[in-house]
Amino acid sequence: MHLFFAKKGNKRQNLLLAFLFFSRFTQISTSLVIKSGYESAVSAIFQAATPLYFAAPACFYLYITGFIHNRIRLTKLDLLHFIPALIAIIHVIPWPGLKALDWNLITAQLHQNGYLFLTADNGLFPPYFQYAGRPILNIIYLALCWHAILKFKMKNQVSHDDRGHNWVFFLLKVATFFQLAGLIPLILKSLNIPLYHSFFIISNCIVLLAILIYALHRPSIFYGYLLVAIDWDKKEPPIKESSRATADPDQVSEIISEEPIIKTSAKKKVNLSAEQTSNYAMLIRDVMEKEQLYLQPGLQIIDLATRINIPVHHCSHIINNHIGKNFRDWINGYRIAYFLRQYPLQSDKITIEAIAQKSGFKSQATFYNAFKKEKGLMPTVYFSQESDTGPG
Repeated sequence: MHLFFAKKGNKRQNLLLAFLFFSRFTQISTSLVIKSGYESAVSAIFQAATPLYFAAPACFYLYITGFIHNRIRLTKLDLLHFIPALIAIIHVIPWPGLKALDWNLITAQLHQNGYLFLTADNGLFPPYFQYAGRPILNIIYLALCWHAILKFKMKNQVSHDDRGHNWVFFLLKVATFFQLAGLIPLILKSLNIPLYHSFFIISNCIVLLAILIYALHRPSIFYGYLLVAIDWDKKEPPIKESSRATADPDQVSEIISEEPIIKTSAKKKVNLSAEQTSNYAMLIRDVMEKEQLYLQPGLQIIDLATRINIPVHHCSHIINNHIGKNFRDWINGYRIAYFLRQYPLQSDKITIEAIAQKSGFKSQATFYNAFKKEKGLMPTVYFSQESDTGPG
């Protein structure tokens, strides 16, 4: 619920993670209902939860890839990942003429061995849709997640102290362990090895305890991802004293140091004709404006260069020399323009800082400095002057 209603952070990512937790909650609820003897409620919970189980692997994959690529919204292509969930909905619908399901048998099998050994008819499709389809889907999406994150790690230099990437690696490792551990009963049965439930439960509890201890030791790993109702930055941004003696106190609190710009290595020689430069510049602007890449808080010049398939030093040369701005100032200009379009529509609902975050700014410090650089004034002063000069 915290993730679902959180106003800070990446809304797309918050919703995907909230859905994952909700899916897990419904699975636990089903087990509790079965073990507590409320068999009459099993059918309703089971049928309602089944589509969630089939959607969860896709949500996890979209969360991981969305995180490493700084995505802020679902695309139409992303929706294709939810086809298994749609099929699961078709599976649980009580179609006319469908043979009545034996819920006593289904409940007994779930109670005794869990989903992996559910051989009773439980919907439109054969039983293996449940007991084989779900594990296969989980393994496929786990493999896709590891492929995506390892590919990203190879292409980018990721620091060991990077809190964000530590979080996503931690989440993927935990999910992988529990998904593979859930397949152990199936593997043991196929090898005709008896399953000792007490040992299996104790092993899982030990791992959960280890995860809890790790979380207590490093709680900051969750800040901004699992716990999102906090300030964007761990540290308060430093405040510079205004050089103007008559500065308004509110302005002083807004004049914050700008985030450092990462310097590139030695410049490479660029051999581009005037026509190539003009065409590349047009392509760069077109991609930036149509796809709104500037709304991604972590956007780097390498992301833009990769998107249009040109070398990074070519992209940098065109922005600096043809467009006439450095990369950071250029995309911040787009963000400020987007902010000014959104402010009249959302200022009565959310704060200036929240609108700035939606506009692609990673921190308040960057936003205030970019706004001052673009408009020559701080936001409060700018909008105050706008209201004074507006229609009375």
